[in-house]
Amino acid sequence: MDEKKSFDFWYAVNNTEIVLMPERHLETFGATVLNYRLVSEMMDSVDQIRVREGRIQAHQPHIITPEAYSETVLEGFGEQASQYVNWLKQHEQDIRILQYGYTLKQEAFSEHVITDNLKSVVERIKSEVESVDHAHTAVVQGVDDPWDVCLVKLFWEVIRQSAAPNIRELQKQRMFEDEGGVPRGVRNEIDVAFTAASRDASLIEALATKLQRCNLFDEYEDRFFSLVRGR
Repeated sequence: MDEKKSFDFWYAVNNTEIVLMPERHLETFGATVLNYRLVSEMMDSVDQIRVREGRIQAHQPHIITPEAYSETVLEGFGEQASQYVNWLKQHEQDIRILQYGYTLKQEAFSEHVITDNLKSVVERIKSEVESVDHAHTAVVQGVDDPWDVCLVKLFWEVIRQSAAPNIRELQKQRMFEDEGGVPRGVRNEIDVAFTAASRDASLIEALATKLQRCNLFDEYEDRFFSLVRGR
């Protein structure tokens, strides 16, 4: 990231305020649609406020083994990172790591400009959202450019709100229990991925990526190539 882009990124992060968080956390066993209203002052325009409305498709959180996670933090780092990785491996049974991801739903996106002051617009939209069910709706005050960084910050805050209840629900379903050195939830996800790939050949590459990310390709190699030959 060059110096200007780095400045723009951190400027957007530091000038983003989550005015209203969704009432509910992200779903543990499925995808979640987050609705957002992003309010920002237009650059070089007085009392011109842009309101963007859209949706974020939050993917189902996935369990990651500490060993697999540790490999992602090693590249480009030195002694301290290696010590951290060793600590992760020693405490593997006690660590719960979830991976979250999202996709912006462009088909639901819209924007309009209002002539008013920023505070009034933000308060009005907040009141509108609060007056209806806002289980998965957020109001954000941010910057006009780069506005997508404001959504990254929103998603990060939603993850922080969701991680603890997600982990509790996964524990209740015993998804962190060890099965051959791997959490049960990871094996369940792999079985689901194999079933999906057996029905749709276009998903085979994603299955291979998942096995490699989990450091389990060698263990599932025979099953994987049997699937490929079958297709």
